[in-house]
Amino acid sequence: MHSGSVASRSTEPRIGNGQSPSIDAVSLAIIEQLQEDGRRPYAAIGKAVGLSEAAVRQRVQKLLDQGVMQIVAVTDPLTVGFRRQAMVGIRVEGDLDPVAEALTAMAECEYVVMTAGSFDLMVEVVCEDDDHLLEVINKRIRALPGVRSTESFVYLKLKKQTYMWGTR
Repeated sequence: MHSGSVASRSTEPRIGNGQSPSIDAVSLAIIEQLQEDGRRPYAAIGKAVGLSEAAVRQRVQKLLDQGVMQIVAVTDPLTVGFRRQAMVGIRVEGDLDPVAEALTAMAECEYVVMTAGSFDLMVEVVCEDDDHLLEVINKRIRALPGVRSTESFVYLKLKKQTYMWGTR
């Protein structure tokens, strides 16, 4: 993993008023530059995309304000003491929203998505070890009102993880 990653959404992200901001080729090129190195200087980005440093700064701020992208430090869980990751499929009885909200409030749940298929929710969980994972699943997730069943998929080895959505 690297620091300063840019996680872009799609080329047509939603903003508060239901409108999609327009993303032109230059903005996509700026996003690609930041995906390669989230700390790349605006002057260097400007040279690569044909804009001034000030114009790049303005475009980046607009992309951030619109929620098109965010610039974050991405860590490798293994190097910071979290040796167990798993995807947990959850079947829910009744309304999904309260369960999804409770899961998003758990620090160990890095990714929560409502799905169609055999699971109602899929949750990526990052834990210190197997005991921590067992506590999260057994004592916290399964204890949530509405959770009918869970199925865990423990990660043995991560082969690919990218943050290049919407540009390539």
